[in-house]
Amino acid sequence: METTTRTLQPSKRIALVAHDHRKAELINWVKNHRTLLEKHELYGTGTTGNLIQQETGLAVHALLSGPMGGDQQLGAMISELRMDMMIFFWDPMNAAPHDPDVKALMRIATVWNIPVALNVATADFLMSSTALNQSVEINIPDYDKYLKQRLK
Repeated sequence: METTTRTLQPSKRIALVAHDHRKAELINWVKNHRTLLEKHELYGTGTTGNLIQQETGLAVHALLSGPMGGDQQLGAMISELRMDMMIFFWDPMNAAPHDPDVKALMRIATVWNIPVALNVATADFLMSSTALNQSVEINIPDYDKYLKQRLK
């Protein structure tokens, strides 16, 4: 598939997601980066989003819980170009009942080429990037062109 570009605005729409055994770690990480994160629009899957709001006072748009469809909601937002980056503290050591949804979410984030951090080190790198608060061009699939070719 051919690609086109998309501009990520200086104020990013950031998804915050964590598996059960990593929620405390994500909350601590958010507390450490609160000043940077408050400049952006935050989204989170159900429990994680609500816990972050309670623990940090940051406004977080809480979606459904991951196993109840929140992972799929985020995937839809990514494919609709309504999400700019994702911090997902994934737990590779514990299988979750919604692993297929998690895999689909990571796949969609990769297809639409958004920055994704799966651990603290990578999330710290994203937060320290000068691109965080600037407009950034990324390559994405040219879906409109693809549809036009398929409909001919």
